[in-house]
Amino acid sequence: MTKQIRLNAFAMNCVAHQSPGLWTHPRDRTADYNRLPYWIDLARTLERGRFDGLFLADVLGVYDVYAGNPDAALRNAAQTPANEPLMLLSAMAAVTQNLGFGVTSNLSFEPPYPFARRMSTLDHLTEGRIGWNVVTGYLDSAARGAGKDKQTGHDDRYDIADEYMEVVYKLWEGSWEDDAAIRDVARGIFSDPSKVHAVHHDGSNYRLNAIHLSEPSPQRTPVLYQAGTSPRGRQFAAKHAECVFMSGPSAKVIAPRVSGIRREAAALGRNPAEILMFSMMCVVVAPTEAEAKAKYAEYRRHISPEGALALMSGWTGVDFSGYDLDQQVRHVQNDAGRSAMDNVTRADPDRVWTVRDVIEHVGIGGAGPVVVGTPEMVADKIEQWFEATDVDGLNVAFAISPGDFEDIADMLVPELTRRGRYKPEYAKGTLREKLFGQGRARLDAKHPASRYRVKRSAAAE
Repeated sequence: MTKQIRLNAFAMNCVAHQSPGLWTHPRDRTADYNRLPYWIDLARTLERGRFDGLFLADVLGVYDVYAGNPDAALRNAAQTPANEPLMLLSAMAAVTQNLGFGVTSNLSFEPPYPFARRMSTLDHLTEGRIGWNVVTGYLDSAARGAGKDKQTGHDDRYDIADEYMEVVYKLWEGSWEDDAAIRDVARGIFSDPSKVHAVHHDGSNYRLNAIHLSEPSPQRTPVLYQAGTSPRGRQFAAKHAECVFMSGPSAKVIAPRVSGIRREAAALGRNPAEILMFSMMCVVVAPTEAEAKAKYAEYRRHISPEGALALMSGWTGVDFSGYDLDQQVRHVQNDAGRSAMDNVTRADPDRVWTVRDVIEHVGIGGAGPVVVGTPEMVADKIEQWFEATDVDGLNVAFAISPGDFEDIADMLVPELTRRGRYKPEYAKGTLREKLFGQGRARLDAKHPASRYRVKRSAAAE
C-alpha cells in the first residue's frame, strides 16, 4: 500500500514566523497575527486542504543573542512580538470540524497542575483535536523572564521534563475514572466521588497531592509531539512522543534522525512505525514552472538578512553579528538548540557553510528545504523526499500566509490526491484516531503513560 503523505501547517502566533522580512510582501497577512479574522481564515483554508493539523510553534523570551540585544529581533519582527498560542485554538476549532491543533508549550516555566487542566479544557472544547508539542526551551532571555539567571543545562532540562511528564500522565490518566462524571439528574449527583482519585507525587522537581480538576476529555492525554533531535532529545522522543518534528536542509540530515528515533523507540518496546515523523519543508507552487520561479524570486527580494541572523543566533546561541558574510560557520557546542547548528555544519561533509549561506538558508522557511515548481514537480520532489527519509509527513513552513497555504490547498493537494498519496477525505474521530486509526482515541498500552491509568475503584465494583 502506498504510504500517504500527512501535512501540518507550520505557524506561530507572531509576524512572518520562519521567513523574516516577508511580512512586507503585499500578499502576506501575518502582520494581523493579533486579530482573530486572520486565524479563522487560515483554519478554514487548512481544513479545505484537508491538512492533518496546524502545528503552532512558540518561544518564551526574545532573540537577543545577535549583537547582545533584542534590537534586530524587534526591528525585523523576528518572532517578536509573539503572543500566547493556546488562546487561538477555541476560535479556530469553532469554525472547523476535523483540523487538528499541535500547540507548543514550554514545560520549564509552567507548573504541571494548571497546565494539565488547560490542555484537558482544550481537548474538551476541540472535541479531541488537541496535541501538545513538548519543549524545554533554549533562550536565556526566557529564563531571565522567569526569575533565573540563565536556562538550565540542555540535558538537565530533559531530566526535569521526564518527571514533568510523569506528573501530567498521573493527572490525565489516573485521577478520574471514565464514568466518574455520571450526570445523574434524578439524584442530583454530577460526579461519583468514589471514582475520582487524588494524585500523589513527591519527586526531585515536583510535589503534588491533588485531584485533576477536569473530567476525562476525549483523548485524556493530548497527542504528544516532540521536536528535539539532540541525543538526549531523541531519548525523550523515543520514550514519550507519538509525533516527532525535525528540521534539516537535506535528506542526508533527516534520514539518520528518523532511523535513530525509531531504533530507540523499538528498544523501549514501542512500535517504531507508530511514531510519526514530520520534517519541515517550504513549498512554493504555481501553475507553471516559470510562474513558480518568478514567485520565489519575488519572495527572496523581501528577505531580511539581519532578521535571519537574529533567528539563527537565537537558535544556536552563537552571535553572528561579529561574522563577515563570507566567514565560515563552525560547529559550536552550547546549551541552546543543538540541532540548528548541526543543520548547517554537519549537513554535508563536502560543503563548508558561510554566514551568507546561512542567510540564504534561513531567509525563507527556516531550516528546511524550499521546493519550487508546478504541482507535478513539487509532488515529485515530495515523493522523493519521503522515499529518501522515511518520514510520515511534512510540517509546511510558509513564505507568506495564508497565500502559500491557499496555493497548496488549491494546486498541490489535488495532485497528491490524484496520485493516491493524500487522503480523499478526513477520517472520523479525534486527532489521535485520525493519525493512528479508529477506536484509538487514547494512548496505547505500550506508552509509558499507560502505567498511570486509573483502576476501577472497589466502590465502583
